[in-house]
Amino acid sequence: MIFADRVNKVKPSFTLEMTSRAAELKHAGYDVINFSAGQPDFNTPDNIIGAAKSAMDNGLTKYTAGAGMIELREAICKKVERENKINISPKQVLVSNGEKQSLYLACQALFQAGDEVIIFSPYWVSFPEFVTLSDAKPVLVDTESKNNFEPNIEDILSVARSHTKGIIINSPSNPTGAVWSEEKIIEILKIAEEKNWIVISDECYERLVFDQKITISQKIANDNNLKTEIITCMSMSKTYAMTGWRIGYSFGNIDIIKAMSKIQGQATSCANSIGQAASIEALIGNQENVDSMIEVFKERRDYMVEILNNLPEVECRLPGGAFYAFPSFNSFVGKNYKNKTIKDSFDLCEIFLNEAYVATIPGDGFGAPGYVRFSYAIDKKTIKDGLGRIEKIIKEIK
Repeated sequence: MIFADRVNKVKPSFTLEMTSRAAELKHAGYDVINFSAGQPDFNTPDNIIGAAKSAMDNGLTKYTAGAGMIELREAICKKVERENKINISPKQVLVSNGEKQSLYLACQALFQAGDEVIIFSPYWVSFPEFVTLSDAKPVLVDTESKNNFEPNIEDILSVARSHTKGIIINSPSNPTGAVWSEEKIIEILKIAEEKNWIVISDECYERLVFDQKITISQKIANDNNLKTEIITCMSMSKTYAMTGWRIGYSFGNIDIIKAMSKIQGQATSCANSIGQAASIEALIGNQENVDSMIEVFKERRDYMVEILNNLPEVECRLPGGAFYAFPSFNSFVGKNYKNKTIKDSFDLCEIFLNEAYVATIPGDGFGAPGYVRFSYAIDKKTIKDGLGRIEKIIKEIK
């Protein structure tokens, strides 16, 4: 079978692969501890589940408007005004099958062959692939842990070209958990405005911030009188423990939203009606469950990072948001475990999984050699047990 070129250009999602392998081992009877999951371990709150049940009982099981139910788009506008202090209209909103589709659609609508799009490393694994699937070229700019994984402006300018079309930012970040300063975001938005770049702002984890209040990119632009073109993408998945419901949304320039909606209409028609009804309740209903989850995540973060930093030759910066720790295991690369040389973090994570039954995500896949992503969307006892297994492994690495 001869496949289209795009199949070979795009890489498979290794994060989903690691999660699947962990599930297979667990199904086979192994005691697997899974630090690879990119989703809350809490169930969806009862009021949201109740709204979904009511929707089904009331026959809301049909196609909806392609851009999303008007009631949901109005609820999104209320949420954005209440929490993000921005006024938007339902015409500026597109509801999609998860934020992942929102980001994909933005790239499909905005980029094409000959364009370049700047992405910061470490990056969420799908960012370069979204750009590649739009026939544009992803251009990577490295960041460092010591600088809170914030990019140097000089590095951005060094890769700027006449055919640079856009830039993707993500704060709080997957995989690092880093929350960028407003000052840094302002610098980036100013460059984008000057050079007429479109900014795609992935705000997936905007509620999951522990030590400060966060201001999304569009609000920062508004407050500083910047006219940067921004498409904001948000998710129901992480904040409301709704990963399986597959509802995300985007908002911004009406013409861009229409272009994205046009592509979605031919690809998936609309997001599922039951998930949309549940999302209305999530956005405008009681928020106490969200606040409780954030408190638990913060407690787990502090617990996990303290243990990680007490492991020999491991360094981990305290992440400001999301639910990931991103420690450096660089000191183990090039060493040996049971007569096998560890070439990179892929090898190290293979050892963790095969020898200790602990699933983690290799940083090399995020463009961060030597790092490993640990999710703390898992209870404290399991965190302790899992990191105890990791410690036994690394003490055997010579």
